[in-house]
Amino acid sequence: MKNTHQIISTDLATHDSEVAPETELESEMRALSFSAAHHGMRLDLALTELVPEFSRSYLQQLIDLGGVTVNGKLAKKASAKVKAGDASAIELRPTPQSQAFKAENLPLDIVFEDEFLLVINKPAGMVVHPAPGNWSGTLMNRLLGYDAQAFNLPRAGIVHRLDKDTSGLLVVARTRAVMDALVQAIAARTVKRQYLALAHGAWPSKGMRQVDAPIGRDPGNRLRMAVVDLAIHGGKTAQTDFECLASVNNGCLLKCTLQTGRTHQIRVHLASIGHALVADQVYGGAMAAGMQRQALHAARLAFSHPVTSRSLVFTAALPVDFSAALTDWGLTYNSCSF
Repeated sequence: MKNTHQIISTDLATHDSEVAPETELESEMRALSFSAAHHGMRLDLALTELVPEFSRSYLQQLIDLGGVTVNGKLAKKASAKVKAGDASAIELRPTPQSQAFKAENLPLDIVFEDEFLLVINKPAGMVVHPAPGNWSGTLMNRLLGYDAQAFNLPRAGIVHRLDKDTSGLLVVARTRAVMDALVQAIAARTVKRQYLALAHGAWPSKGMRQVDAPIGRDPGNRLRMAVVDLAIHGGKTAQTDFECLASVNNGCLLKCTLQTGRTHQIRVHLASIGHALVADQVYGGAMAAGMQRQALHAARLAFSHPVTSRSLVFTAALPVDFSAALTDWGLTYNSCSF
């Protein structure tokens, strides 16, 4: 069992994967012809029968990217109906989505490692899962590059996530049994996650405050989350405990303990009580104290090892930008408070 805290770079892993035919392909032109059996079918469905080694989703992406013609004309819609005798040409090439599950030789800050799991200290700016606009360079790409066995696990073993601009600790499974156990532990709230947050406004006292407010999609902006009334809108119960560690007129340093794990939970709960995160412009925070990203750091992670039952506790030091922001506002942080 290893307990390390170092920056690790890895060689690009080779692998066998269900997406390998799509990710390794350079470019190939194929001429196709639709038969009577395809007459009246959607274009994307007909193509899946003619090139069955590729997924329907991948073929839809090629249509969207202008890689398919029918009777010499560019196909514009995957839903277009084909006719018997139609001639098609398709350029099979990598798409951003098809390369999302690609191993990449990029560094990981590994705090702890054994054969069953990893604990990662994620820097601000790193995306956890590939998504539109971020199909490479993600934590998942790096995990696939670090350990080829990650291809055998859903999401490369990632069991919980941090927002792109949130820094700090995550646990990642290395076997399916450990992944299932960690998911169950998170659901049972036995994985303890605590964050440091720099928020606008002086805290009214140095006591504890618990926010128990359901979270769902913002009815007025589907790109955001919000505190919602479950009798009217869809959502889930959410609970966060806040403890003020230091406070000045400009703002406050808070220790945040998640009792549930909803999307943007800390950000939404703080905004709902008038203490938006510094630089969290999505939820009303303003740029201040030199922070260029939301001032949230996953500082402590504690759980029981799913295999050895050993009690594990990890802490991550404040990033440079967060520490500088505290200095700018005259706030002090004692790591012993965690």
